[in-house]
Amino acid sequence: MKIISKVYDILGDDGKFIRQKVFCEEQGFVNEFDEIDKTAKAAWHLVLYDNTRPAATARLICKNQKEGRYIIGRVAVLMEYRKLHLGSRLVEELEGIAVANGATVLEVSAQCRAKAFYEKCGFAAQGSTYEDEGCPHIKMVKKLV
Repeated sequence: MKIISKVYDILGDDGKFIRQKVFCEEQGFVNEFDEIDKTAKAAWHLVLYDNTRPAATARLICKNQKEGRYIIGRVAVLMEYRKLHLGSRLVEELEGIAVANGATVLEVSAQCRAKAFYEKCGFAAQGSTYEDEGCPHIKMVKKLV
């Protein structure tokens, strides 16, 4: 298996396919896609491929460039690729893009069941849990400087 990564400035079919499978079909989310996905250069959309087969995706948004605040979100790995550390690779690659663009802080709205994963990636929980489409989430932050 050879994993390659590609960054897009709009959500393409491969990223949509992964997010549809993971968030809609597996987890039952309805409001998965938004304007950020449709707007060119509103985010960096990272897709990891097993050769040419899409395996994982995530996106990076600049929340406030002046403050250096960026958001990683929509981290999704197809079921057959889990436990291969692709989620960590997504976060690491997007963190690199964020730093190259002046980021000092990364945020993520994490599903509570993924809290330990983000802690391993250097994020810390902040505030109380909240619901997003019936799924408990928590804001997590990583300071880069």
